[in-house]
Amino acid sequence: MSELRTLYPQIEPYETGMLDVGDGHRVYYERVGTRGALPAVFLHGGPGAGCLPAQRQLFDPARHDVLLFDQRGCGRSTPHANLDANTTWHLVADIERLRELAGVERWLVFGGSWGSTLSLAYAQTHPDRVSGLILRGLFTADRTALDWYYRFGASEIYPDKWERFLDPVRAANPDDLIGAYRKLLTGDDAAAAIAAAKAWSTWEAGTITLLPTPELMESFTEDDYATAFARIENHFFFHDCWLEPDQLLRDAHRLSGIPGMIIQGRYDIACPVRQAWELHQRWRGSDLRIVEGSSHAFNDPGILHELVEATDRFADPG
Repeated sequence: MSELRTLYPQIEPYETGMLDVGDGHRVYYERVGTRGALPAVFLHGGPGAGCLPAQRQLFDPARHDVLLFDQRGCGRSTPHANLDANTTWHLVADIERLRELAGVERWLVFGGSWGSTLSLAYAQTHPDRVSGLILRGLFTADRTALDWYYRFGASEIYPDKWERFLDPVRAANPDDLIGAYRKLLTGDDAAAAIAAAKAWSTWEAGTITLLPTPELMESFTEDDYATAFARIENHFFFHDCWLEPDQLLRDAHRLSGIPGMIIQGRYDIACPVRQAWELHQRWRGSDLRIVEGSSHAFNDPGILHELVEATDRFADPG
């Protein structure tokens, strides 16, 4: 590998706003870069994570015009942690509303983790609106992927952290941990709900990097963040993300003609490389980069290098 690429310098949005998307939801958005440059949209993970300032810096501000937004119920969007009218297909419709607000015909779609799931759902629904795809830490949201992370698989690699994840729901059905957590996260016992939210978020924060990251753990377990993250993510996973079985892989043919890069850490425990490999096999013309020695997080040095290289490549395809 050549010298590792790092983030572009910190930049501030040139526009921010709240878009009323209906159903009682208002979505925060921001635009960064150069107005009129290559249009792009950034789709964050979770579901329920919200955007970070550092994610603006994945794009060359001189060559991109990027819209980032906090999906329904999380980050700066309102109402906070709300589950009503909050599904994959509501979010796909929100992306179209934001594209129209930005005044662009087509844009580069960049999504990591859950954001890659949403990117695929959007691109397969609106392929004529997508100029390219950059997908990181691919998550197909199929039953195998959910079972790996919430039933058996990741638990074998992190047995100590898995035991702590089980603590709030030990008395419940071990075959339906997502359902058991849902009862706590949506129940009337506020103390039990916040304890469950922090346990859910701690499991994720502890398994998405190769080495423990105290700063990440602290941010994931802050009360407001953990509440939105756990409630929304659990809500989506309880409903299989409102996708038919293997839908995103089954419909990969709808991506035909869309250039794309899939960037995947070899040791990604949250989203094992199988998912990226299977999509690559079905998506003709896609470019899969398996990054050795890397895990899931976007700021893992090897992953970050490939992401910045990818956004540069789309900005200057020649």
